[in-house]
Amino acid sequence: CILFFLISLLEDSGYMARAAFVMERLMRYVGLPGKAFVPMLSAHACAIPGIMAARVIESWRDRLVTILVLPLLTCSARLPVYTMIAALLFGDSPFQAALVFIGAYVLGISAALGSAWLLKKTLLKGDTVQLVIELPAYRVPAVANAVTNVADRATVFVRQAGSVILLISVVLWALATYPQMSESAIAAKTTEVRQALNIAADSETLSVDDQSVIDRRLAQEQLAGSFAGRIGRLVEPVFRPLGFDWKINVGVITSFAAREVVVSTLAIVYGIGEEGAEERATLVQTLKRQKRTDGTPVFSVATSFSLLVFFVLAMQCLPTQAVTRRETGSWKWAVLQLIYMTLLAYAASCLTYQSLHAAGF
Repeated sequence: CILFFLISLLEDSGYMARAAFVMERLMRYVGLPGKAFVPMLSAHACAIPGIMAARVIESWRDRLVTILVLPLLTCSARLPVYTMIAALLFGDSPFQAALVFIGAYVLGISAALGSAWLLKKTLLKGDTVQLVIELPAYRVPAVANAVTNVADRATVFVRQAGSVILLISVVLWALATYPQMSESAIAAKTTEVRQALNIAADSETLSVDDQSVIDRRLAQEQLAGSFAGRIGRLVEPVFRPLGFDWKINVGVITSFAAREVVVSTLAIVYGIGEEGAEERATLVQTLKRQKRTDGTPVFSVATSFSLLVFFVLAMQCLPTQAVTRRETGSWKWAVLQLIYMTLLAYAASCLTYQSLHAAGF
């Protein structure tokens, strides 16, 4: 909302029309019109309103190319993932961690522009329509207009994408929740944890910390035995070349509802809370300590960078797919978007992991 508010102020001031004019020459190099700049800027907050904003592009072909590449741009949902990976890689170096963020943004922008150029050269050949635009006079933006604009965009977003997001979230929640653990399994796991904590079997009073440990272990066990956990194990051979184990795969699966969900999912899988700064630090330290069967760390430099590249490029937002279908009028383009982004993410992530792993990282 903050980014949309600022963009609305820029639009009301007359600057955004000039920005589209200034960007026209650069955008034409990759086959996009200057008017694609505003949707691409909006997509850095969320791809869904960015896709809706592509309606300002007159040419159907140019609008379609813009819609297909917008999800490659870094949205706000990716930031918690970047934060976690930057902490895993360079937790003691803010400068290097900042470079991770900058690199992720540059990779997303480069991938979007490169994909647009490739689409215009192959599948969606055609000349880019010349920019015809009226440049309004500069003026002081009205805050009331910006607030109204943001409210309108939020209303359209909830109306067109809210129901889809809710449905997908419910489905993914069910995958991560069912089947439920049996009473006997819960009792056995509770007894196991109590023994590990040296709590007497007949003790009826537990400290808050002990109860928290038991609850986290039960949640961990529940997720591992859920449909999502089973799918994570099933696809483990497919993602092994990327350096992912089944637990990371579970995070990837649940993140289709929202990318940032991978952080909380990994916290559950590894039995760590993540509500506060102390818990987030504990999560990072716990992830660093995880070992594979051969004794090597799960979140090595190679795996961490591979995961970062995957989340930069992958289409892990099913609500965006639904909006793509709405705006293009066909599932064909939404499926194409999912396939090409998934293949691109897989190939780039695999190349990243294999290269760094071969180099000893």
